[in-house]
Amino acid sequence: MKRRNFVQGSMLAGASLLTTGVLNAATLVGCADPAGVAIAAVDKPFNLNYGVHDGMFKNHAGDDFIEQIKFAYDRGFRSIEDNGMSGRTEDQQKKIGDTLAKLGMAMGVFVQPGLGNDSNMLASGKADQVEKFITSCKQAVEIAKRINSKLVTVVPGDFVRNLPIGVQTGHVIEAIKKGTAILEPHGVIMVLEPLSDSPDLFLRTPDQAYAICKAVGSPSCKILYDMYHVQRNQGNIIPTLDLVYDEIGYYQIGDNPGRKEPGTGEVNYKNIFKHIYNKGYRGVLGMEHGTAGQGKEGELALIKAYREADSFM
Repeated sequence: MKRRNFVQGSMLAGASLLTTGVLNAATLVGCADPAGVAIAAVDKPFNLNYGVHDGMFKNHAGDDFIEQIKFAYDRGFRSIEDNGMSGRTEDQQKKIGDTLAKLGMAMGVFVQPGLGNDSNMLASGKADQVEKFITSCKQAVEIAKRINSKLVTVVPGDFVRNLPIGVQTGHVIEAIKKGTAILEPHGVIMVLEPLSDSPDLFLRTPDQAYAICKAVGSPSCKILYDMYHVQRNQGNIIPTLDLVYDEIGYYQIGDNPGRKEPGTGEVNYKNIFKHIYNKGYRGVLGMEHGTAGQGKEGELALIKAYREADSFM
């Protein structure tokens, strides 16, 4: 299969669900809420497909993630992402997958099992690290089947300071090639995430991830474009996005400083969302951030913030 067709088919699978199960606007019934934000029985979907996290609506829906997913659906969200999905029981994973299917919602990324930001060392080239990564890829395929997901987050780990950067990059590329050989037959895509959390991390910038994706040459290796980290590391979110666009497989959101919802920091998300929409992306954008406010009022303010940032049409 051609690389472009493979990626578009996997990456946008959830987008085709956006028209499923959506109530007609004529059925919406308005009501008041403590923050003064009008809430309808079921809100219209957003222009882009924002993916909520576990805990984001716990004050309205309780601690059960499935109930939070249902609440999010009623507020117009049509996807989730769950970094900790691999730590859930198989039964929990299946229940979440079934709930998403019934609601016509998409699953964004989950973090590949057994891999933390600094707990894997693909840059070292050591056989035990590569084997650990291969085992993780096999586990990710099984999780993806249970939750109907096609996207898994991968972080290569830390620098190895006693090796030249070119040698480290070569080690990362070779390890990822072995991983994509496992993922590609199942249509699963690993998205490499450049991070800003620590200067020890090997993968820091989108252009670095771009070079790795080009070298790997697989439709199962793409970039996770986390705009919070891009802003912290270098800024220039829109021009950088354009430079690496053909290798982007997923987006994540978070304002800076603070890593909260859009409108709480310096990033102009309305312009960025419009740009992403105009480029034709209809996949999931993960809401990987906290909530600025507290309680139900904070959750309603988050919804209002997304309505504002999404009002670019």
